[in-house]
Amino acid sequence: MEIQGKKVNVQKSANDLFQFLSEVKNFEQLMPENISKFELIRDDAFVFALKGMPEIALEIKEAQAPNKLVLGAISDKIPFTLTGLIEENQAEKSEIELLFSGDFNPMMAMMIKAPITKFIETLTSNMESL
Repeated sequence: MEIQGKKVNVQKSANDLFQFLSEVKNFEQLMPENISKFELIRDDAFVFALKGMPEIALEIKEAQAPNKLVLGAISDKIPFTLTGLIEENQAEKSEIELLFSGDFNPMMAMMIKAPITKFIETLTSNMESL
């Protein structure tokens, strides 16, 4: 299952945005209002939960400064990645697009597509207001 978020402009250079996202503790600022848990596991990993959803642990899987950051699920139960593609479009301004990619059976994909799409929309709109 693939979900492509919309590209949004951020008032940070590509390097600054990459550095911000590389510090996973900053994801707490980007989470939806219905977050029920956010906890750092280590410098490159965190666990979060939204009300009514199971806990999800993410870690940095790949980092290519300043244009690409890939977070992936730590557990094999829900195998997915969330990739941030960053492009500098002006000095101190950049554009980011989030891509979700997961390997789910059709029933699971149907159940989680809407909440994941909403989650990605929230992350990107919160990045836009940084």
